[in-house]
Amino acid sequence: MDEKTSTSPEVEADIERTPVEPVEQEGLEQLISQLDKTRAVLGEWSLQAQCLDADPEAFFPERGGNTRDAKRVCAKCPVARECLAYALANEVRFGIWGGLSERERRMKRRELQIKAS
Repeated sequence: MDEKTSTSPEVEADIERTPVEPVEQEGLEQLISQLDKTRAVLGEWSLQAQCLDADPEAFFPERGGNTRDAKRVCAKCPVARECLAYALANEVRFGIWGGLSERERRMKRRELQIKAS
């Protein structure tokens, strides 16, 4: 093996023979369009969400798992209200949204329905 690299000559030969597929402009435009649609659905508020920098697994714990870490992030989040409103309006069934678990959101929806009647 060459002292400058950590790959063997066989691996380097394979790398040289492996064609790199260029990203087609059309595919890239579709991806950008998809991202724009997602942002439109969630709203611009989602770009300010503190959970973007957090461990996603904390927000989707196993059934009966610990939700404290996710709720701690939500407690400091400037858009937690918007997040909760989105989850309630769209009946999101999984994860911690706006600081509430799915069970807590169900109770909140019932509470809001009772107040509305």
